[in-house]
Amino acid sequence: MANIDFNKGVSFQDWQANFEQWAEEAPEGALKRYYQAGMIKATTPLKDTPLLALDLETTGLDPKTDEIISLGLIPMTHNAIRCQGARYWMAKPKRDLHAESVTIHEITHAELAEAPRLDSILDEILDALIQQVVVVHCVSIERQFLLEASLKRYGYPLYFPVLDTMDIERQVQHKPWWKRFGKPTSLRLDACRQRYHLPRYKAHHALTDALSSAELLQAQIAYHMNLETDISDYWL
Repeated sequence: MANIDFNKGVSFQDWQANFEQWAEEAPEGALKRYYQAGMIKATTPLKDTPLLALDLETTGLDPKTDEIISLGLIPMTHNAIRCQGARYWMAKPKRDLHAESVTIHEITHAELAEAPRLDSILDEILDALIQQVVVVHCVSIERQFLLEASLKRYGYPLYFPVLDTMDIERQVQHKPWWKRFGKPTSLRLDACRQRYHLPRYKAHHALTDALSSAELLQAQIAYHMNLETDISDYWL
């Protein structure tokens, strides 16, 4: 097993201290409760870290103008995926769907017609995130879209610690410039999974992609990560 120094050159992130500060500043309600519940210590070993795989489907890639239309969550550990605890929500956007986005995620106007607005289910989603380190594939999507949703709903940002399977794989596959030949290594979720001989799933369903990220992280842990290492060496 190759142990990768994932946070080399990255500043230390004390999520526990940050949560204490944000709990004081956040407005009353679900977001304050989320921060008041706290976060695990930075010295918690990876093997003892509570993990929650998360994926979003959105109307586009710009968190300022596009919207979340579905969200999937699956609780997990380094060696188990608790499918019985999976959660899935659909959210009706305020704007009409673009034809291009429907082609990608295959969620239609008709399916969303009776779905609630994201504002009305965000409290429930926050409750599911309490004291969890979130597992995603591409942190900029999930973190930024949920931050924008929180600002619109509560007037205060939502932050959470993340294990990003894309970033982990990027560091695993990194080569010095003099060894880089041919086509660049793909970091797409399916391409990363194929390197570990994981089964292929139909992409762009939030719950399926959350499961895909969970399985990928477990493979990455088995091959490249140390279960006794502090979570602060891996989270973002």
